[in-house]
Amino acid sequence: MELKSRHLLGLKGMSKEEIELILETAVSFKEVLNRPVKKVPTLQGFTIVNLFFEPSTRTRISFELAQKRLSADTINFASSGSSTSKGETLKDTAQNIESMKIDMVVIRHASAGAPAFLSERLKSNIINAGDGQHEHPTQGLLDIFTLTEKFGDIKGLHVVILGDITHSRVARSNIYGLKALGADVAVCGPPTLIPRHLEELDIKVYHHLDEAIQNADALNVLRIQLERQTSGLFPSVREYHRTFGVTREKLAKSKKAITIMHPGPINRGVELDSDVADSEHSVILDQVLNGVAIRMAVLYLLSSKK
Repeated sequence: MELKSRHLLGLKGMSKEEIELILETAVSFKEVLNRPVKKVPTLQGFTIVNLFFEPSTRTRISFELAQKRLSADTINFASSGSSTSKGETLKDTAQNIESMKIDMVVIRHASAGAPAFLSERLKSNIINAGDGQHEHPTQGLLDIFTLTEKFGDIKGLHVVILGDITHSRVARSNIYGLKALGADVAVCGPPTLIPRHLEELDIKVYHHLDEAIQNADALNVLRIQLERQTSGLFPSVREYHRTFGVTREKLAKSKKAITIMHPGPINRGVELDSDVADSEHSVILDQVLNGVAIRMAVLYLLSSKK
């Protein structure tokens, strides 16, 4: 079994078997991360460019660490101060970098479709590290990997994604990946933050948190993008927390203990209270470590598709 594509552009349309292959490979690489010497020569001789046109801390560091753990040569590119700030196009930037004989490009871009655009023009493997409001496939995979560690089988698992679904690439990748594995997926949030077409994907939509968590096994809490608050999508941050903020009091109304997830960074006291984020039911730090293992797995599996 191998991945069908030589790129990872998104989880939409990816088969159950391909997702399970990535998860199984990540198990092996997580074992490497727990060794005294956390490095293997798997990608020695490979050169990978991290092409980040948007600010990022967790994703960029996670990819860079995954590359170094696999012994690849890593080049970090930031758009600020680069030729793109002087008017150079994405295509010219990428082709100039590829002419230096690189093997893979990890790209994060504000425009949906930027990774697909590069995949049609470059010989390198392209990995989407988040594009606009489209997808963030490795985040979706690491969230699913964390759930498999916690629950074993994803099939039939009740997962609720809470928050700004409309603007979230994380939500989309989670929905596609979880559905492919047979999970029961629901979303919850204000009507202004949930796209109308989701029910067509056999996804339950809730507008009340108390109702959403009644049968939930896991709650994936998305960051409220405070920069969007100026557009009036909800009355105020205080009002959002009162209605949709996850607190111990609200969780106590559930029928069972709910596993708490968050892709980060957390706005504490907005979407999630600190005592919930740091509780025994939180797997947020597990998600961070699992992100390195998943990205090692993706890099390894795509390296054979050169």
